[in-house]
Amino acid sequence: MADTHCPEFLDDLPPDLLAGLRGVDLILHAGDVGGPSTLERLREVAPVEAVRGDHDGAMTDLPLRRELAVGGRRLVIVHGNRSRLIEEPATLLGTLSLGTMWFSAGLPAHLKRLHPNADVILYGHTHKARTDLIDGTLVFNPGAVYQVDEAQARHRLDRRPGWFEWTWLQVIRHRVDRVVSSYGVLEVGPTGVRARVFPLRG
Repeated sequence: MADTHCPEFLDDLPPDLLAGLRGVDLILHAGDVGGPSTLERLREVAPVEAVRGDHDGAMTDLPLRRELAVGGRRLVIVHGNRSRLIEEPATLLGTLSLGTMWFSAGLPAHLKRLHPNADVILYGHTHKARTDLIDGTLVFNPGAVYQVDEAQARHRLDRRPGWFEWTWLQVIRHRVDRVVSSYGVLEVGPTGVRARVFPLRG
């Protein structure tokens, strides 16, 4: 999972998420956790491996990336945010194009270049589920547990955010592809790795 932003923007984790995670062997969180209480709650369900996202500045105990061996596969967890020198112009382009050009288009290939030996790369940050197979590596974004809808974007804009958040919220307001809250499940077995995305009811 990724981008829970709880309790930063969500008061509680969705019951559908907790129910859907019952029975898993391991919970992987690709950043923008929101606070230690979220990890504590998830640990009541299963062991948790998490990384720090760009909204997790206070959670300095979390690494920026984590490498694990799961079922004989090399798995890397990262958040997926890049340098502001890349993120800010790309987000501005998304704003000017009214959301038709999304800033994450080249992100899976970028992550594969950074982690060439990984069998699986799990990331978040874009709030949009995506699965890519790049040169034998599964690059998987399970989507975001917390999604900013148009009403929330307008509310946050009323608080007069900084320039970067303002541009990002404009993208959310205008983008044409509506996204839903979701999480994913990775099934690691002797024949390979399967990734599935599960929507969460709003």
